[in-house]
Amino acid sequence: MAAPHQTGPDGPPPRPAPGWPRRVWTRLRGPGPAAEAEPGERERYTLETRFGQLEETLKLANYSALTHVAIAVAVTAFFWDAAPQAYLAGLLAVVTATSALAVAGAWAHRRRRAEMMTEARIGLGYRVSNWIALILGTAWGTMPVVLFAPADSDHRMIVTAIAAGMIADAYVIGPILSVALLFTVPLVAGSFVGLARSGDSIGASLAILLTVYAAFVLFSVRRMSHLSYQRIHDRVRVSDQNETIGLLLHEFEESTSDWLWETDAQGRFDHVSARVAQVAGRRAEDLQGLTLAEVLACGAAGALGSGAAEVVALIESRTAFRDHVVELPFAAGTRWWQLSGKPASDKAGRFTGFRGVGSDITASRDTEARIAFLASYDPLTGLANRALFQDRATAECARVAGSAEACALLYLDLDGFKAVNDTFGHGMGDQLLRSVAGRLQPVSADGLWVFRLGGDEFAVMQRCGGVAEAVALAERLIALVSAPYLIDSVKAEIGVSIGIALTPAHAGTPESLLRKADLALYRAKAKGKGSFFVFEDELEVTQRARRELEADIKLAIERNELALHYQPLTSLRDGCVVCFEALLRWSTPARGPVSPVEFIPVAEATGMIVAIGRHVLGQACREAARWPRHIRVAVNISPIQFRTTGFVDDIAAALATSGLDPDRLEIEITESVFLDKTAITMTNLNELRSMGIRIALDDFGTGYSSLSYLAKFPVDKIKIDRSFVRDINTSDESLAVIEAILAIAQKLSISVTAEGVETTEQAKILKARNCNDIQGYLLSPARPPEDIFPIIERIPQDFKRMLPTDPAQPWPRPVRVVGA
Repeated sequence: MAAPHQTGPDGPPPRPAPGWPRRVWTRLRGPGPAAEAEPGERERYTLETRFGQLEETLKLANYSALTHVAIAVAVTAFFWDAAPQAYLAGLLAVVTATSALAVAGAWAHRRRRAEMMTEARIGLGYRVSNWIALILGTAWGTMPVVLFAPADSDHRMIVTAIAAGMIADAYVIGPILSVALLFTVPLVAGSFVGLARSGDSIGASLAILLTVYAAFVLFSVRRMSHLSYQRIHDRVRVSDQNETIGLLLHEFEESTSDWLWETDAQGRFDHVSARVAQVAGRRAEDLQGLTLAEVLACGAAGALGSGAAEVVALIESRTAFRDHVVELPFAAGTRWWQLSGKPASDKAGRFTGFRGVGSDITASRDTEARIAFLASYDPLTGLANRALFQDRATAECARVAGSAEACALLYLDLDGFKAVNDTFGHGMGDQLLRSVAGRLQPVSADGLWVFRLGGDEFAVMQRCGGVAEAVALAERLIALVSAPYLIDSVKAEIGVSIGIALTPAHAGTPESLLRKADLALYRAKAKGKGSFFVFEDELEVTQRARRELEADIKLAIERNELALHYQPLTSLRDGCVVCFEALLRWSTPARGPVSPVEFIPVAEATGMIVAIGRHVLGQACREAARWPRHIRVAVNISPIQFRTTGFVDDIAAALATSGLDPDRLEIEITESVFLDKTAITMTNLNELRSMGIRIALDDFGTGYSSLSYLAKFPVDKIKIDRSFVRDINTSDESLAVIEAILAIAQKLSISVTAEGVETTEQAKILKARNCNDIQGYLLSPARPPEDIFPIIERIPQDFKRMLPTDPAQPWPRPVRVVGA
């Protein structure tokens, strides 16, 4: 649809009437209202406004046509004997035919109204209306010209009255200005000519008065047409906006949790929407006529919930309110609504009811409650978390300060949990933690609280009279947690170690209380699994010593105080040295010699073991590069160092700097490396094998399920732990284990070294069972680098003296010692 170039009271017709200049046509139509809508909306509004004007004009078409026919009949009757009868018959025929056409057009419009809402059909309606108006106006315009001059005074009065009345008919057809003009202008012109032709002064005067009257009528009609256009245009726009608002409100209720509510002056629900019925859990017809108080009391209890009474009071007092939260206790669960409303009044100021917006905020309330829960409780176990522990510990420390009362903190750490978690997976570990929490939860009581601090660490706080009550609780918790668990048909057994500290006896702040309980826990785990320990001041001394040791280790690394000694591994076949194990030694002027058992765990706990391991690798490779080609060097690697991403790069750098062949380097790892079977661990293991570096499994047989690693992972050597070798000649069990290990290793083509060999008898038993190498004080302790070459020369000679070379000589059998 093309946009009109002009707008007017009657809207732009499709084209100017034939023979009318566009400029004159535009002036006749008059100025239109300012275009405030978008172009598409402006076109639609104009089309609907023009349709409305046409309908208003056609509504009176029947009455106007009947009036015209009646007047034409009257004129014919009044002037039949005083005027040309042919003219009168023609006037009657034209008016009657044209009026009939107008009635038929109006009837056709009403019958086909739905099809008329197009630009083409509206334009056709305008053109037909214009032609009917023009024909009628021209026909009636001839009446004064023909009848006025020859008539007597009485008939002249009739002509003047009819002409004046016909001019007033412009008000009836006035909604369309062009129709009014096309009807009125010919009538006014004919009246003026007829009056002017009378030849007397009264006729001239009447012509002038008629002209003034016609001008006033035309001006009024133009004004009325403009107002009519504006009124219909505004009505169309308001109707469209109301429809849009209705759609938006419907979409609003459909797509959000909000809804609109409305009550009448008596407070009863009115216009209940489907959304309101849905959130209320009732049918819309059941809610119709109920008061808001009755709706809010429709829950399971039938009584007003929290906040509802306040809303009802505000409505009764006709007070506006905003964002009031009310509780509705339904049978399926509590719902929460947020209501806003304000009183409404009519134009006379009379109260008509309340209008407002409601929202179901149950989901957001549940979310807020969940967030609040997560802020204070552990989501896995449901126990109070570290934040709540901090609050409780702070409160208890403040409560017992300066009094005879006490509060004990029991710090729990699960024993064996990591093995279960690594073996069966984290899902099993999570279930196990929930099971532990399930056993601890019933312990909670007045004055006793249970917390999960993280990982497999728990805490219990107990108001007590002293250490005895705390110890009794610790024993009860150990028995409770250590009982076997059955999870998904898998039996899991763990234990728990507990550190105990009391406030105010041991600490006065939550931080100090937790730190001292942690020290006690560390000592309890050192005692063995399933133990507890009460804090003692000596623990802080030990802790200070540990911190001092950490500082000294850092200085030792910086000052290059760490040295390597080497212990030989001797072949049982010919007594030759085949390898040296690099062992770390540390001695300071202040401390003297420091055992690796003392400082290595500290280095591992602080992460300094990585730097130490890198130093050991470089120094061992440099020393081994000076040895005979057939002798390897073995370096112990911490699991922490082995799991780092740069470990293989450290080895490559050590080999490149020293020039040592990769096949002369042997990496000794413990089976704990395999427990954490991460991508980094497997990548490092495979890269070492691809470089030709040998892998030895140290302390074999002392860990968890060691035999399975021989089949799963690439290992070149296993080292039998000294605990088995020590009892080999007195314990059938130790000998049986060693024989089993040797048999399995032989089948898998894995070399075996026995550690801790200190007697000739032990060496003879191992040789008789085809053990490959031995290591121990029998041949040599670890020695500094300058003793390497003398050891290489001496050991074969000592070996020949200690071990028989005659195969026929009988080998000793182990002697069973009673009570061993």
